[in-house]
Amino acid sequence: MEVLVLFAVFGVLLLIGIPIAFALGLASMSYLMLAGIPLTIVPQKLYGGIDSFVLLCIPGFVLAGNLMNTGNITEQIIRFSNALLGHIRGGLGFANVGGSMIFGGISGTAVADAASIGSVMIPGMARAGYDKPFAAAVTAASSTVAPIIPPSVPMIIVGSLSGISVGRMFLAGAVPGILLGLAMMVTVYILAVRRNYPKEERASLKTLVREGRSAFWALLMTFIILYGIIGGLFTPTEASVVASLYALVVGMFIYKGLTLRNLPGLLVETVLTSGALLLLVGLANLFGWILTSEQIPQMIAGGILGISNNPFVVILILNLILLVVGTFMETIAALIILFPALLAVATGVGMDPVHFGIMAVLNLMIGLTTPPVGVCLFVVAGIGNLQTTRVARAIVPFLVCNLCVLGLVSYIPAISLWLPNLIMGSAS
Repeated sequence: MEVLVLFAVFGVLLLIGIPIAFALGLASMSYLMLAGIPLTIVPQKLYGGIDSFVLLCIPGFVLAGNLMNTGNITEQIIRFSNALLGHIRGGLGFANVGGSMIFGGISGTAVADAASIGSVMIPGMARAGYDKPFAAAVTAASSTVAPIIPPSVPMIIVGSLSGISVGRMFLAGAVPGILLGLAMMVTVYILAVRRNYPKEERASLKTLVREGRSAFWALLMTFIILYGIIGGLFTPTEASVVASLYALVVGMFIYKGLTLRNLPGLLVETVLTSGALLLLVGLANLFGWILTSEQIPQMIAGGILGISNNPFVVILILNLILLVVGTFMETIAALIILFPALLAVATGVGMDPVHFGIMAVLNLMIGLTTPPVGVCLFVVAGIGNLQTTRVARAIVPFLVCNLCVLGLVSYIPAISLWLPNLIMGSAS
């Protein structure tokens, strides 16, 4: 009875538009009161969910993303991508995807990518002759690359939940992230040729060198973060601090977009965003504890394995579950609630935990661009002053492209595991 109330309250609150963090908290408290469990368990589980060293990465990378946007670092990345790729038909779409791939190597969050890249690229593409829904769709789709290419906030959550090495997860996301970006570029080119979208003049060598020189400090930031983590110079948490300090220095003294006047506002925005994320993590931990105490994960695992023990079928079922959940639940909440249970199913049919972690994150990233709760859709629709339904229709080709990549990543483990095994050795 209590479990039914838990899910009923949670579902109703989501349907009426209550933020998912509060929906998780109110549903959990309804269960606790009906079950006669003291509410003192709430602060215990809330604190336990966020009492993790690796979660310190989150405010660090959020701050780095905010500093990048204000410090003109994002603009430099876009200008370099456009100089490199703008001469191809649909070149601004290529630059959009390329900018997201580079930005993803620094911020690790899809929504930050959609907001920062979109605010520059959507109006720019519209002025250049691209359909605005197409421009918004490219921005939303390419933003999902950010949490796949390291660093990645969702992968940090996976590491804190399961004990999987965050460094290994970061490495495992590199090849799938590049593959995803290249696949989207192919999709952009096909649509651009069919619709006769414009292309710009090929940048001269002088222009390319000039833009490359201007973007050097922005590109170096990605290299420092990735080399530092891969080379063992610092942990992912320390990498987030290095990223923030680097963005501060470059944005203030080299690109000169940052000033002492706008720093307080950036810090407040970072605190609010990080606080909201950590509150969500804590309340999702409470919700997950209730599910565990009721043995819901074991029931899910038993139900899936009861259907089939065939790895191909089980992986297909896991993908379907994650895709459906990703369309209406926030990524971090979905990971905290479902990942432990589904990880047990995946390892039960022989999947490597790192491989499953990448597959799970990729599924949920696709959910960010899928109605009804595709957060990135709402962000780009707001920037472009468009109806969400128009953006949703325009993004369909990119969803098909992303699902094809998901299939490859799901059924070819080497795509995820080759790089971490090469650099860090086999986990087995």
